[in-house]
Amino acid sequence: MRSLDVVIVSYRCRELLERCLRSLDRHPFTHGEMRVHVVDNASGDGTAELVERRFPHVRLQRLERNVGFSVANNAVLRHADGDAVLLLNPDTEMTAGALDALALRLAARPDVGMLGCRLVLDDGSFDHAAKRSFPTPLSALAHFAGVGRRAGADRRLAQYRAPQLGEHDSGEVDAVNGAFMLVRREALDDVGLLDERYWLYMEDLDWCYRFHQRGWRVWYEGGVTVVHVKGGTSGRHRRLRQNVAFHRGMARFYRKFHAGRNPLLDGAVLVGIGAKLALAVSRSALARALAPRARQARA
Repeated sequence: MRSLDVVIVSYRCRELLERCLRSLDRHPFTHGEMRVHVVDNASGDGTAELVERRFPHVRLQRLERNVGFSVANNAVLRHADGDAVLLLNPDTEMTAGALDALALRLAARPDVGMLGCRLVLDDGSFDHAAKRSFPTPLSALAHFAGVGRRAGADRRLAQYRAPQLGEHDSGEVDAVNGAFMLVRREALDDVGLLDERYWLYMEDLDWCYRFHQRGWRVWYEGGVTVVHVKGGTSGRHRRLRQNVAFHRGMARFYRKFHAGRNPLLDGAVLVGIGAKLALAVSRSALARALAPRARQARA
């Protein structure tokens, strides 16, 4: 691999983006040319100015409004001509040798179209969303109810987390996390861009599904670790627009790839997504209302 394009979409996360870009400067791709692109979704918080001032080597695109994850990434993907493209969240931090190791793995496996790695949170604990299986109605219900996330959960309930592959193992999975997606240029040309009808959330799962449909493998490399400050770009509790986007994304993914075989099941799934949206909006609103009181109590 002679060249790598790194694409970072940023929205009102200036401090996290600075940490991310500094980590790329400290631990760059050294086996060829690395071009870093930042697409700023009209943050209005000085993000673009920070990039221009402190990282003049970064290729910056300023958008006039927050167009979402897919549209912003596609603005670069349409024109990037590197041998591979890395979609990277601004709330990630690179580690020593990670990019070189993953580039070598991708080069060694011509059947792999997309590659992800072990993601850890700021405290060093594993981010289970780093590797995933495509959700079934049962596994999705178990995951969001918390049953599938418990230690020792039955594999049918924990299926969404791809339990057949260990945290430090390497192997084929259904999907990797959109926070870190290393994509072969040839596969990108074959599969196409991100689906822009997802504003935020689920576009990564959709993309992985389409890679499989075109015969490309999606690979999880557990021997390489990158830090992911999960929720760093969207906050601990989703706001209304984010909650709506997340659940609309779930519904779109189901309708796009699974609906039409069983009308009763389709109705039950979509009603369930609507009920979960109502619950999520209520819980997020309550959590944000109680947060100032909690901070005052700790003070």
